[in-house]
Amino acid sequence: MYSTYMETIGFEDALTSRVDDMLDACTKCGACVRACPTVGPGGFADTEPEAVVSGVLDILRFGRGPEASEKWAKVCMLSGDCIKACDYGVNPRFLLAMARLAMARNNDPQERRKKGVQDFRKVSENVGTLSKLQLTSDILERLGQKPPSKPEPENAELPDVVFYTGCNVLKTPHIALLCLDIMDVIGTSYKVMGGPSHCCGVVQLRTGDTETSSRFASNTINKLAQSKTGEVLAWCPSCFVQFTENMLPTFERATGEKPFDMTPFMRFLHRNMESIRPFLRERVAMKVALHRHPGVPGVAEAAEELLLAVPGVQVVRLDVPAIGLQSNNLATLPAFKRDMHLRELEAARAAGVDALVTVYHSDHREFCAHERDWPFKIVNVLEIVGASMGLQQEDHYKTLKIKQDIDAIVADTSDLMKRHGVNLDTARKVIAEAILGDQPLPLQGHKAPIVRPPEAPAPAVPQQS
Repeated sequence: MYSTYMETIGFEDALTSRVDDMLDACTKCGACVRACPTVGPGGFADTEPEAVVSGVLDILRFGRGPEASEKWAKVCMLSGDCIKACDYGVNPRFLLAMARLAMARNNDPQERRKKGVQDFRKVSENVGTLSKLQLTSDILERLGQKPPSKPEPENAELPDVVFYTGCNVLKTPHIALLCLDIMDVIGTSYKVMGGPSHCCGVVQLRTGDTETSSRFASNTINKLAQSKTGEVLAWCPSCFVQFTENMLPTFERATGEKPFDMTPFMRFLHRNMESIRPFLRERVAMKVALHRHPGVPGVAEAAEELLLAVPGVQVVRLDVPAIGLQSNNLATLPAFKRDMHLRELEAARAAGVDALVTVYHSDHREFCAHERDWPFKIVNVLEIVGASMGLQQEDHYKTLKIKQDIDAIVADTSDLMKRHGVNLDTARKVIAEAILGDQPLPLQGHKAPIVRPPEAPAPAVPQQS
């Protein structure tokens, strides 16, 4: 019902009206630019903030704008500092997303559609393959990636919440499984949804294909609106921003309905701290530093309070900036990103921590293999909370990535590959790209990753992203 209605009255019209409202509200004061951490690294610090903002409004109206304004839109890391800086009810992060959309629309429509399809297929292949290299069929089913072995009763009671994984956390499935384990312990009933079949539409929006993006998001909105409380718990911050800033408000503008509220999972845990606390029984003697991102308010704070509630955990703050929505959003400035990662690793070593603790899945993917070369562990926050609760899920992704050898990874996962019917060439390609290639800061102190294509006996080093 929802998606049909939205398509009938026009997603584009609703989106345009939201942009127009913010254009009218914007005073071009430049406060959002002054608050943005990308101004210096992005190379437009010499341009007056008011001029940068004015140029963004030009992009929104005409599809093009001054160089500094286009730079700002392109290097946005979704830190959210701009939102807090605005006193006029404008969401500059949303406007920058719409500016990128306007620039993408300068490309040929067929090319936009083609790129959206290619990018979505790439995500689907990487997520599907990596999850199958790590998980048995029953666990894939638990994560909603296989049809249920037993049909759900027709009169089944709605769950308390829907747990929405998004797509890419399925590359590091131990994180999502710990989310489910913790909810089981505290007695929250849930239905798991996610993966490419429940796409948020962000991939297509980035390429300028709003028609496909809105259709995908509308279908997923329909599926997610299935809980007692009307609450969806989101793991992925990209999905959270896509739904709460781009899709759900546009849907509400188009239909007058808001089918559910979306809550970041870490904030859900923080809200239920008193239910969790009695189960934090095991002492975990660790000095840790938390890898932080400010893009979704309250998430880093919730993670820190959860860590502090674990008996034996000491949390130290590192003197490094917290920037971006999650690690992969820093990819807009690759050299800056590598420098930020190196600074944090060096600061963690100087602080003498036992572990650098990640929250989001992209943070974990990009940092975890550094455990091989630095004198501390890289673990996810839920691993520490889980350990205190007597819960454990093996981090297969880190185990595989530390090997840095496609042949060794294939050998380790060959049984699961056979069980799931994963094509060997596909597996090798995905391992090279989505495990070994997902390493912004190259590993230190050891030889480069070994990649041996079937047809070439000589080692080949995968391109670092």
